[in-house]
Order: sequence, then structure tokens, then C-alpha cells
Amino acid sequence: MKKYFEKGRCAAWLACLLLVAVLPVAANAKNEGLPLKELRIFANIFGQIKQEYVEPVSDRDLLEHAIRGMLEGLDPHSAYLDEKDYKALQEGTTGEFGGLGIEVGMEDGFIKVISPIDDTPAQRAGIKAGDLIIRLDERPVKGMSLDEAVKLMRGKPGTSIKLTVQRNGVPKPLVFKITRAIIKQASVKWKLLEPGFGYIRISQFQSPTPQELLRALRKLKHKNGGQLRGLVLDLRNNPGGVLQAAVAVSDAFLDKGLIVYTQGRKKSSRLDFKAQPGDELHGAPMVVLVNEGTASASEIVAGALQDHKRAVIMGRTTFGKGSVQSVIPISDKIAIKLTTARYYTPSGRSIQAEGIEPDIVLNKVKLEPVKQSPYHLREADLADHLANPNGHSARRKSKGKHTDKLLKKDFELNEAINLLRGLAVFADSRH
Repeated sequence: MKKYFEKGRCAAWLACLLLVAVLPVAANAKNEGLPLKELRIFANIFGQIKQEYVEPVSDRDLLEHAIRGMLEGLDPHSAYLDEKDYKALQEGTTGEFGGLGIEVGMEDGFIKVISPIDDTPAQRAGIKAGDLIIRLDERPVKGMSLDEAVKLMRGKPGTSIKLTVQRNGVPKPLVFKITRAIIKQASVKWKLLEPGFGYIRISQFQSPTPQELLRALRKLKHKNGGQLRGLVLDLRNNPGGVLQAAVAVSDAFLDKGLIVYTQGRKKSSRLDFKAQPGDELHGAPMVVLVNEGTASASEIVAGALQDHKRAVIMGRTTFGKGSVQSVIPISDKIAIKLTTARYYTPSGRSIQAEGIEPDIVLNKVKLEPVKQSPYHLREADLADHLANPNGHSARRKSKGKHTDKLLKKDFELNEAINLLRGLAVFADSRH
């Protein structure tokens, strides 16, 4: 008798608690009544777990599980951030965090790699965008939440974890043993590929990224001895990051106009971000490299530059994460990450689940050096061949400029610089 009394008291207490929480929201909803039937079911299940579960479980734990489930059931990006998660999120936006160095999401119950981050343990081990993680050490990922999987991948620097991944086109799963590290990462790298033509890689958008970009541009101009004739902006495998950083990066190459806007259910969710006068390249041509690992904030940059016809977008269709997550603090230690709006490019295109289509599509190609076959003969290999009257020194030497090592091993970058040279010639002819 006492058992059923306690169960009923627990259910009644929870129903009252839920009623208090839901009433303010329900009062503002038009033509919507309280879902009393569902609240009773919830309270009943809560009571059943308290009484029948194999081990004792606290009210606090059950309510936290319910909150997590409530958020994770909405979409792959909404989440409950406990003290540890909230701190990790804050560290990630400043450019210093611990772990493997991969941006991940959920797909069919497995963890999908959106992109590995440059110069991190995961990238050095060979993890690639699109890989599906099916095991963490010996634990199957199927059935885990994204938060659970992320927590397992994080850990003390110097410790190792084994990732078993399924890669498209590879028949057998691949196993990677990766050592965790504290990742301190500069988000911007630069290089002068050849006189007049610069290269900037942004690996993710952090709070310091716009300042790092401006420094990189100043260094490129100084090394070049003046203004650049063209720039390749590399956003491949850039998982995104801070919205304001993406807006500022776009603004660096635009003189005016809309960069991106957000729109959700509430009027307050409509935010327009516009460019201020001043193009750091003074109109010099740009090529932006993108691929399937280009996501979120990096898609904003590609979309803005494409819509304003400020750059040629080259590569493969981007990831398609066009939703806005707002971090809403609940206290000084916990918060929720809630999807509150969608991103739209200046022309009104939604990025969500569509991505940015490149102007020029590049298929995946692996560059390999051509090996001279022993069966391929030249005139000079023939016995008693006629000698060249000018001697061996007469062989023409290439007058081409030294090719940067980066261009030799990166087909997509090589195609980008070839296009950029042509655009620069065309731009020069118009002046």
C-alpha cells in the first residue's frame, strides 16, 4: 500500500512541477491547450522508473536525462550543456581545447566526421571528412548520443583512443589509434604561392580569426612587395564556428551589401549583417576552395562572396548546415544550445540541407608522380642513334617559374591558382 502511495505522490509532485513550468509557455501559445494526457504519461513513467528500475536513481538524474532527450530529439545540433560541456564550448571558440581535433555530427545512429581540423591528432592520423565512426575503443557507437560519443573521445592529453571507421568506397572498416592532445590552433595560415598570388587557409572560425586574417593579408602584401594580383581562400574541411568571425571575414573582401541574414519563428530572430566600405584586396580576383567538409560559418562566407560575384567558388558541394544555434545560459555553469533560426545568403538562399553549389566543380583526384616505364624508349635509348650536333647541353630547359611544393601535391589548389592567373590577366586587361 505504501509503495503505491509513494508512486502516486511522486507522480503528483512531478505533474505539479511540469504544470508550473509549462503554464507560462502555454499561456502565450495561441489555440493550444496543455497536453494533460502526455504530462500524465510522463509523470507515470517517471514514477515507474523510480519504483521499478533495477538500481536507485535520483530525481535530479532523471530530470537531467529528460532535458537532454527533449533537446536532442529536436535536431542534431540542439543540446543540453552541463558544466563540463559548457566550459568546452567556451574554450572551443577561443581556439584552445582538448581532444582529437574533429568536428562530428550524427548520421543513421553513427558518428559522422564533418571535418578533421588542421594540425590535430585526428588529421595527422588520417581521419577524413565523411568517415563514419562505428566504434570507440571496443564500444559500438550505435545507440549512443552525440554528447556521449564526444565525451568518450575527449580525455586526458597523452592518452589514446581507438577509432574504428567505415569509409565510403573502402570495403573493410579502418582502425586508427589516436593520442589525445591539448589543441592550440591558429585558425589562419598563409603562403605566397608565386609573385602576385597569395593563399590563405582558414581552418575554423574562432573569435580571433578576423584579426589573424588581416595580419596574414598584410604579411602577404609585404612579402609580395605590394598589392596582390589574386588570392585563393581555402575553406575546405572548415567546420564553421563563430558567426561574427565569418561575417568579419566576408566583410574584409566586400565594399557593401548584405552578407547573411537569419530568420526564425520570432521577429527578434531576424538579424541582417551588412558589409562596411573597404575591400582589403581592392577588387583583385579571388577563388574560394570548398568541399563536403565546408560547413556552417564557412558556408556563410562562400555564399556571400558567391552572391556578390566577388569570388569564384571551386570544389564540391558544401555540407549544408544552415541552422543557427543560440547558447542560452540557464545558470553560470549550465546552458542549452538551441536551434533558433536559419541562415540565408544575400540572395535569400537557405543553406540548410542544401549547401553551397560551387561555380566550378572539381572531382576528387589524387596526384601521383608519373613513373618512367622501362619499356618506354626514346630516340636516345636506341643503339647507334644519330647524335645531336649541338651536344647534350642543347636540350631545352624549362623557363617556367618554380612550382610551389603545395601546388605539386594539391590538385584542387593547383586548379585554383590556374584559374586565378587567368582571372588576373582578364582584370589587368580592363584597367
